[in-house]
Amino acid sequence: QVQLVESGGGLVQAGGSLRLSCAASTSGFSINTMSWYRQAPGSQRELVATIASGGSINYADSVKGRFTISRDNAKNTVYLQMNSLKPEDTAVYYCSAVIIILRAMPYWGQGTQVTVSS
Repeated sequence: QVQLVESGGGLVQAGGSLRLSCAASTSGFSINTMSWYRQAPGSQRELVATIASGGSINYADSVKGRFTISRDNAKNTVYLQMNSLKPEDTAVYYCSAVIIILRAMPYWGQGTQVTVSS
Protein backbone atom coordinates (compact mmCIF):
# COMPACT_ATOMS: atom_id res chain seq x y z
CA GLN A 1 0.00 0.00 0.00
CA VAL A 2 1.24 3.47 -0.91
CA GLN A 3 0.76 6.47 1.33
CA LEU A 4 2.10 10.02 1.14
CA VAL A 5 1.86 12.24 4.22
CA GLU A 6 2.60 15.95 4.03
CA SER A 7 3.44 18.24 6.93
CA GLY A 8 4.75 21.74 7.54
CA GLY A 9 2.01 24.00 6.23
CA GLY A 10 0.64 26.92 8.18
CA LEU A 11 0.13 30.67 8.35
CA VAL A 12 3.05 33.00 7.72
CA GLN A 13 3.51 36.68 6.97
CA ALA A 14 4.71 37.85 3.58
CA GLY A 15 8.47 37.55 3.36
CA GLY A 16 8.55 34.63 5.75
CA SER A 17 9.54 31.01 5.24
CA LEU A 18 8.03 27.57 5.58
CA ARG A 19 9.38 24.08 4.99
CA LEU A 20 7.06 21.36 3.73
CA SER A 21 7.84 17.67 4.08
CA CYS A 22 6.28 14.64 2.41
CA ALA A 23 7.07 11.13 3.56
CA ALA A 24 6.16 8.26 1.28
CA SER A 25 5.40 4.74 2.42
CA THR A 26 5.74 2.47 -0.59
CA SER A 27 5.92 -1.09 0.76
CA GLY A 28 9.31 -1.38 -0.89
CA PHE A 29 8.35 -0.19 -4.37
CA SER A 30 10.63 2.27 -6.13
CA ILE A 31 9.93 5.98 -6.32
CA ASN A 32 10.74 7.80 -9.51
CA THR A 33 9.93 11.52 -9.66
CA MET A 34 8.69 13.42 -6.61
CA SER A 35 6.90 16.73 -7.01
CA TRP A 36 5.04 19.50 -5.27
CA TYR A 37 1.86 20.96 -6.72
CA ARG A 38 -0.42 23.66 -5.40
CA GLN A 39 -4.01 24.68 -5.89
CA ALA A 40 -5.41 28.05 -4.93
CA PRO A 41 -9.19 28.58 -4.54
CA GLY A 42 -10.83 28.84 -7.93
CA SER A 43 -7.66 27.84 -9.76
CA GLN A 44 -6.34 24.70 -11.37
CA ARG A 45 -3.67 22.63 -9.68
CA GLU A 46 -0.24 23.73 -10.87
CA LEU A 47 3.20 22.21 -10.73
CA VAL A 48 5.54 24.00 -8.31
CA ALA A 49 8.69 21.89 -8.42
CA THR A 50 9.82 18.42 -9.35
CA ILE A 51 12.88 16.33 -8.58
CA ALA A 52 13.80 13.14 -10.37
CA SER A 53 15.32 10.11 -8.70
CA GLY A 54 18.64 11.05 -10.26
CA GLY A 55 18.44 14.55 -8.83
CA SER A 56 17.46 16.73 -11.78
CA ILE A 57 15.17 19.57 -10.72
CA ASN A 58 12.66 21.87 -12.35
CA TYR A 59 10.73 24.80 -10.93
CA ALA A 60 7.77 26.86 -11.98
CA ASP A 61 8.89 30.32 -13.06
CA SER A 62 6.83 31.87 -10.28
CA VAL A 63 8.92 30.22 -7.54
CA LYS A 64 12.41 30.18 -9.05
CA GLY A 65 14.94 31.70 -6.68
CA ARG A 66 12.57 31.47 -3.71
CA PHE A 67 11.69 27.78 -3.36
CA THR A 68 14.05 24.82 -3.11
CA ILE A 69 13.04 21.20 -3.58
CA SER A 70 15.15 18.36 -2.20
CA ARG A 71 14.74 14.70 -1.39
CA ASP A 72 16.17 12.08 0.92
CA ASN A 73 15.94 8.81 -0.94
CA ALA A 74 16.86 6.78 2.14
CA LYS A 75 13.81 8.20 3.91
CA ASN A 76 11.53 8.35 0.82
CA THR A 77 10.94 11.98 1.73
CA VAL A 78 10.73 15.13 -0.36
CA TYR A 79 11.03 18.64 1.00
CA LEU A 80 10.05 22.09 -0.21
CA GLN A 81 11.82 25.03 1.39
CA MET A 82 9.81 28.15 0.69
CA ASN A 83 11.44 31.53 1.30
CA SER A 84 10.33 35.09 0.58
CA LEU A 85 6.73 33.96 0.58
CA LYS A 86 4.12 36.10 -1.11
CA PRO A 87 0.34 36.26 -0.62
CA GLU A 88 -0.04 34.72 -4.08
CA ASP A 89 1.71 31.60 -2.78
CA THR A 90 -1.37 30.90 -0.67
CA ALA A 91 -2.74 27.51 -1.69
CA VAL A 92 -3.14 23.90 -0.71
CA TYR A 93 0.18 22.20 -1.46
CA TYR A 94 0.15 18.59 -2.60
CA CYS A 95 2.96 16.10 -2.74
CA SER A 96 3.08 13.66 -5.64
CA ALA A 97 5.29 10.67 -6.25
CA VAL A 98 5.55 8.47 -9.31
CA ILE A 99 5.86 4.95 -7.95
CA ILE A 100 6.60 1.87 -9.99
CA ILE A 101 4.24 -1.01 -9.23
CA LEU A 102 4.05 -3.08 -12.42
CA ARG A 103 4.00 0.31 -14.16
CA ALA A 104 4.75 3.90 -13.16
CA MET A 105 1.78 5.71 -11.63
CA PRO A 106 1.39 8.99 -9.72
CA TYR A 107 0.25 8.95 -6.11
CA TRP A 108 -0.90 11.97 -4.11
CA GLY A 109 -0.83 13.19 -0.55
CA GLN A 110 -3.82 14.74 1.17
CA GLY A 111 -2.53 18.30 0.88
CA THR A 112 -1.36 20.88 3.39
CA GLN A 113 -2.61 24.47 3.59
CA VAL A 114 -0.15 27.33 3.20
CA THR A 115 -1.50 30.80 3.89
CA VAL A 116 0.62 33.91 3.42
CA SER A 117 -0.77 37.11 4.91
CA SER A 118 0.09 40.54 3.55
